[in-house]
Amino acid sequence: MQVIPTGLEGVFILEPKIFTDSRGYFFESFSERIFCEKVRKISFVQDNESKSSFGVVRGLHFQKPPFTQSKLVRCIRGCVLDVAVDIRKGSPTFGRHIAVELSEENHRQLFIPRGFAHGFSVLTPEVVFQYKCDNYYAPQSEGAIAWNDPALGIDWKIDPSAIILSEKDKHHPTLAEADWLFDYEENLYP
Repeated sequence: MQVIPTGLEGVFILEPKIFTDSRGYFFESFSERIFCEKVRKISFVQDNESKSSFGVVRGLHFQKPPFTQSKLVRCIRGCVLDVAVDIRKGSPTFGRHIAVELSEENHRQLFIPRGFAHGFSVLTPEVVFQYKCDNYYAPQSEGAIAWNDPALGIDWKIDPSAIILSEKDKHHPTLAEADWLFDYEENLYP
């Protein structure tokens, strides 16, 4: 597996080595040993899956302490534009984002560490998206930033008139308006 650093500290693209023959393909989608050596020591405790149709934007979500989460995400059907935004006050990359296409063809994964907001847009008629999380979901710890915050400058690769949002995702604050953000100096991995 190739681990590719991005322009954001702690955010990595993972590309598996794919073995193909006349029967199809095989690849190792996760190895704790390799992940801990090349990315960080981690213990994933919850796997989630979502199904969405073209135009859906989910995000930009995060979990506040004590349920802060890292995520390892991948798209197993279709294609998404996956986005991670640095929301750690004091970080040299505060407010910057990385956007990566994840698809059933490229088999890429994106690791989003604690201290980042996460979201994705659906670029194909249908997607099935999987998340590995290192902490349990807790609704009382939900946090979010507006998907269309102009200061973030995210191009979701979808015409804004075609975007489909949940009712909650229509009403999140911009990064500047957020009443809660992470502190870059705080250790989020006790």
